Amino acid sequence: MNSDVDKRTVKAIGEAALPLHGIADDYDTIVEAARGKTFVMIGEASHGTREFYRIRAEITRRLIEEAGFAAVAVEADWPDAFAINRYVWNLSNGGTAEDALAAFQRFPLWMWANTEVRDFIRWLADFNHETRGSKQGSRPVGFYGIDLYSLANSAHAVIDYLERHDPSAAKRARQRYACLDNFLEEPHRYGQSVEFGLTSSCEQAIIEQLLDLQHEILPRLSASDALSEEQHFFIEQNAKVVLNAEEYYRLMFSGRVSSWNLRDGHMFETLEALQSHLRHQSGKPEGIVVWAHNSHIGNAADTDMGRRGEFNIGQLAREKYPESSLLIGFTTATGEVTAATNWDEPGQRKRVRSPLDGSYEALFQSVQHERFLLDLRQRNAATELLDEPRLHRAIGVIYRPETERQSHYFYSRLPRQYDMVLHLDETHALEPLANAPAPEREPPETYPSGL
Repeated sequence: MNSDVDKRTVKAIGEAALPLHGIADDYDTIVEAARGKTFVMIGEASHGTREFYRIRAEITRRLIEEAGFAAVAVEADWPDAFAINRYVWNLSNGGTAEDALAAFQRFPLWMWANTEVRDFIRWLADFNHETRGSKQGSRPVGFYGIDLYSLANSAHAVIDYLERHDPSAAKRARQRYACLDNFLEEPHRYGQSVEFGLTSSCEQAIIEQLLDLQHEILPRLSASDALSEEQHFFIEQNAKVVLNAEEYYRLMFSGRVSSWNLRDGHMFETLEALQSHLRHQSGKPEGIVVWAHNSHIGNAADTDMGRRGEFNIGQLAREKYPESSLLIGFTTATGEVTAATNWDEPGQRKRVRSPLDGSYEALFQSVQHERFLLDLRQRNAATELLDEPRLHRAIGVIYRPETERQSHYFYSRLPRQYDMVLHLDETHALEPLANAPAPEREPPETYPSGL
C-alpha cells in the first residue's frame, strides 16, 4: 500500500464487501435491487473474460425467473442478435445455438460466438419453451442487439423484407440505398469519401426510407399477432440503424467525441424503442437486462470520458430514469483475457498484467476476499474513501499491455460510476466456439529478446 489512506480504504472495503462463494445466493442483493427497475445494466471490464460473461448470465437468469424481466439487450449488431432472438423464441426450425451464433461474422467473433453465450441462449430457449410457451398469450423473453455497425446487413434486411411483402416498396428502398452500394463492405470508406467531397451524403434518401416505412409501408401491412409485431419492430429498427450508421461513419472523420456520443445515443434510443415495444405487447412496463462494456454502462459523467464531453448509456439512463436504472460494473486484477493486438486481427489468449498502483483494481486486490460484491449505494467508510478520482482499467477487444497506462486506464469516481461492483482477483480467457477461430497463445513476455 502506498499510504495510510489506502490501508484504511482496503480495511473499509473488506468490512463492507459481500464475499462471493460461487453459489446462486451470491447475487441476492442485485436481484432485490433490480425488482421494479426498467434497465439493469451489467458491465464487463473486458470483452474477453469468461467469468464476466458467466456471472452476468447467472444474474440474468435470476432476473428473468424471479423478477420477470422480459428482454436481454446486448452490445451487438441488431440483425445479428435477431438471429439469436429467433432461436430463443424457438422459431429457428430445429437450428442449434451454434447455428444462431453463426450470424456473427464481423470482428471480434469471440465477443458473442463463445461458449458462455451459447450456454445462456440454450437455457433461454428452454425457458421460453417450458415456461412462456405454456401460458396462453405469454410473450417469450427476447434477445436484442443495440449497436449500429451493421450498415450493410441492416440495409439488406429492409430490402429483403420488402421483397417478400411489398415489391414496389422494395424497389424504392433499393433506389434510396443505392448511394451506399460501393461502400457496404467497407463503410468507413463512405465517411472518408463524403468528408473529402468525393461522393454525396446519402442522409436525405435514408431519412425518406425510414419515414416511408414508419408512415406508409408498415401501417399497410397487418401485424395481427406478437410474431408479426416483432418482425415489424425488427425491420423498423434496421432502417434506424442504417440512418444512424450512415451518420456515424461520416462523423468518424470529424472527431472521436461526436462519433462516440452518436453510437451511445443510438444504443440508448434502441433501448427506449425496445421498452416501448415491450410495453405495447404486454400492456405493462417490462424490465430489460443490458449487457455491455463498463465504459458504456458505468455513468460517464464522473470519469475522464465525461470531462472530454462524452456520454454513455449508463449516464443517459441515470439522468432520464434515476429511479428505474441499476448500473453494475466488474473489475479484475490478474489472469488471462481473449483479445487482439490490433483491430481485425485474430484473438490471442493474453496475460492480464497486475494492476497499477493507485488504481481501484490494486486496492481491491489487497482486500481479504478474492471475490466480492460491493454495494456502492451505501454510505459508509468504504464508499466515502473510494469517492475520489482513481485509475480504473478498461480492456476492450484490443489489449496492449506494453502501453497499458495510456491504452487501458482512465480516472473515475467509482461510487458515482456504478451502483454496485463485482470484483474477481483472478479471471480466465473467454472460450470462442469450436467453429470460430481459436485464440492464439501470446508469445512469452520476454519474446523476442529472450531476457
